[in-house]
Amino acid sequence: MAYKALGYIDIYWLFLSFFGVYLIETGKNAINEVVDYKSGVDRFVTPDKRTPFSGGKKTIVDGLLTVEETKIIALVTMLAAAAIGLYIAIAREPMVLWIGIAGFLISIFYSLPPFKFCYRGLGEFAIGLTYGPLVVSGTYLVQTHTVNLEILLLSLMIGFLIANVVWINQYPDYEADARGNKRNWVVRLGKEKGIVVYILLYVLAYLSLLIAVFFTGNPLLLIALLSAPIAKRSVDVAKKYYDDIARLVEANAKTIQVYQMTGLTLTAAILIG
Repeated sequence: MAYKALGYIDIYWLFLSFFGVYLIETGKNAINEVVDYKSGVDRFVTPDKRTPFSGGKKTIVDGLLTVEETKIIALVTMLAAAAIGLYIAIAREPMVLWIGIAGFLISIFYSLPPFKFCYRGLGEFAIGLTYGPLVVSGTYLVQTHTVNLEILLLSLMIGFLIANVVWINQYPDYEADARGNKRNWVVRLGKEKGIVVYILLYVLAYLSLLIAVFFTGNPLLLIALLSAPIAKRSVDVAKKYYDDIARLVEANAKTIQVYQMTGLTLTAAILIG
């Protein structure tokens, strides 16, 4: 979208934006690994519930890193992300500072007290807001020095879809999260009722796409609907096997595929348009 608006992309600032996001994501994951290990939710995942989508990154549980090593990674990457963010705000675009601060604080308090968003039913919202509107509009702002309704509408679709990835990935961890008092919304609602929200997040994602098409007048954005059959299959699997983790894995994988495919098709539609 920035390329469409400007006719070029500043690769230097694009790289710094991506690298800053990468660092803050690494730091957030490291913090979450430590907290989930200490609370027990990663250790409580039983072998029959272990999937590529369960128990966080499993670096501490699997002995790849110690708790202290993970803390060091969290500290170093978060400080480096803060330094890059400040540099971008000072040298390129001052307004991105507020987006950066919001993302930085959400990443820290996603797991840490006093807020512990992911333990208190706000983790799904925090992920959707950060990976959707904050990252998308922030990257656009660094390139163009502005943010508009079009970028915000499309960032909502990305936000809803990544929130759905987090939502369905909580199913393999359901019993462990409940035992460790990680009160995300799947634990609060239960597995069966949670599927209703899973479907609703898909509906909101595609609804935001239709609103974006209406607002922008760019029907090529409808190419993103190519992911809809994959979304339907993931819903069918989730409705039938929400309590059968071995078979639910297909829904986990397809939810990620929908998120990836949507980003790629939106990019193609915007460039072609």
